Amino acid sequence: MSCFPVKTAVCVLAYFVSACMLHAGEPQLQVSANDLVRQTIAQEVAAADHPKHAHMFRSRRETPKGTQTKLYIETKDAMAGMLIAVNDQPVSPYQLQGEKDRLAGLAGNPDQLRKKHTREKEDADRTLRILKALPDAFRFEYAGTEKATSELGKTGEELVKLNFTPNPAYSPPSHVEQVLQGMQGYVLIDGSARRLALIDGVLFREVTFGWGIIGHLDRGGHFRVQQADVGDGCWDITSMNLKMTGKILMFKSLSMISDEKFSDFRAVPETLTFAQGVQMLENEQEKLARNRAPQAAATEKRQ
Repeated sequence: MSCFPVKTAVCVLAYFVSACMLHAGEPQLQVSANDLVRQTIAQEVAAADHPKHAHMFRSRRETPKGTQTKLYIETKDAMAGMLIAVNDQPVSPYQLQGEKDRLAGLAGNPDQLRKKHTREKEDADRTLRILKALPDAFRFEYAGTEKATSELGKTGEELVKLNFTPNPAYSPPSHVEQVLQGMQGYVLIDGSARRLALIDGVLFREVTFGWGIIGHLDRGGHFRVQQADVGDGCWDITSMNLKMTGKILMFKSLSMISDEKFSDFRAVPETLTFAQGVQMLENEQEKLARNRAPQAAATEKRQ
């Protein structure tokens, strides 16, 4: 994940605004809502192309099947991730060894690493295509302000709220951008840091792909992505909530339901190789296991 990945994504926009202040509870801005977003996209894309730092971080992902907790680290070769807990319980020694063997296999296979890097680059490119389409795909309007928190924007800052609805004149250049035609919602922007703090969208109608032959997304689908200042002048995604259902190729059901939180961001050298990143993940997992041992013993003693 970069300063705005996008994994992911999803990752989600920095912006230009010359003045932002409150008067009678409403923001006074010297730029139109759509111009603000257009300038935001240009600056956000630049931030994605030139990230300030690489990070190690933790993810806890909840789905209808349970939860998974992983450690991730960004390296110059590809992202490395290690599963460390399932349903909030540490993985078994057997599972942990499987994770280590998988990562060692990747580290020792340059061809597989290149393919992994290519897939990650393609995902990031799709995210940027969506971001670049936002100013044309939607009509934005100011809708007040909200306060930032430690996981949303930058603590203490005022967030400017913009509602968005589809632009009827927009014609998506490919199926990647088609989903935007059925979406409405709002964004929150941190005026001081010039970054996007949140984007929240709902599908108010069914969206089809490839004239319905490739598939469709059902009405009522929802996604929410938020990011915050994680230190060192870098912003990153702190939460992603996704609930989308539909069909692919007319008959295969599609269900994407997850709630993922990202935390414990720490800057790491941008020159890390994948093998070095794996070693750092293993060291971190061992440290967490040592820290858990006294806590587990204390809990067992109380019981």
